[in-house]
Amino acid sequence: METKTNVMRMLDAAHIGYKTYFYDSEKFSTGIDIARALNQNPASVFKTLVTTNKSNKLFVFMVPVALELNLKSAAMCVGEKSLNMLPQRELLGRVGYIHGGCSPIGMKKIFTTVLDASAQNFETIIFSAGIRGAQVEMSPNDLNKIIPIQFGNICE
Repeated sequence: METKTNVMRMLDAAHIGYKTYFYDSEKFSTGIDIARALNQNPASVFKTLVTTNKSNKLFVFMVPVALELNLKSAAMCVGEKSLNMLPQRELLGRVGYIHGGCSPIGMKKIFTTVLDASAQNFETIIFSAGIRGAQVEMSPNDLNKIIPIQFGNICE
């Protein structure tokens, strides 16, 4: 199934280097399973989560697949009183991705994006390439070249 995703095309257009991984999305669905299938450290494989505040503004958070987003810490990190997870049924319409294929690159708009501070412990991190079954690997610094990111302690 090796196909170019919009994420890969955007990285190519920006001349940003990356590595791709493909996996059977029918066989592996959890982030930990995907990390194991790719023979990668789950601490360096990140999931992309979308939250919303009371006024419906969206915020994007990237956390290691084995950890959970701490909504209170996440809210503090972006200067909000509280955040809630965006319902899965709203993902496609609001950001352009489906659950399991959500990438911080190529969303309908550029949203405030926070990468868990643990990413700074790795030369490269792995995250969704924008479809189920595909991942990209790149440095957090290169990710910051294509979308503005900030780092924060957002996991529990």
